[in-house]
Amino acid sequence: MKQSLGAKTLIFPTPVLLVGTYDRTGKANLMNAAWGGVCCSQPPCVAVSLRPATYSHAAIGERKAFTISIPSQDQMIAADYLGIASGRDQDKFAGAGFTPVKSDLVDAPYAAECPVIVECRLLHTLDIGLHTQFVGEIVDVKGDAAVLAEDGLPDILKIRPLVFDTAHRGYYGIGSLLGQAFSAGKKLLRQK
Repeated sequence: MKQSLGAKTLIFPTPVLLVGTYDRTGKANLMNAAWGGVCCSQPPCVAVSLRPATYSHAAIGERKAFTISIPSQDQMIAADYLGIASGRDQDKFAGAGFTPVKSDLVDAPYAAECPVIVECRLLHTLDIGLHTQFVGEIVDVKGDAAVLAEDGLPDILKIRPLVFDTAHRGYYGIGSLLGQAFSAGKKLLRQK
């Protein structure tokens, strides 16, 4: 029998997303946002939910753009720092040891050292309560050659992305391939 845990943010796992923005003066900022992920296939979109108190919140609204840098497991300490420091007080790119790169496609920076980058143009904004959800249309995805598979797409085992445990506030890595999506379950389809 299942035990009720109450209304909590317990979805496992959530990706660790580093949101890149420029403030109104052009200062590059990067923050760790665990509330986010893919939200639409066509057009391709990603959503991130930020509290209005964050430094990045106003920047996304003003610049109508943001980037997502996907950190690897080796970048856990820097990623965590980006979630606890404020861009109001310090240069978080420098503090994390990351190099800001200006996107050619959107008005936002990304971290050169992260293996995968998603560049987004702001499409929708939704106030949900404590958070505002920013939906960004993906205009490009960039990946380091070292993390691409033979088919030219990112290889999750080469990226080694961080994932976040919402229940115990821990960072984890991903495991090995268990099966192919849209294929493994075919054996349960009824044959006609």
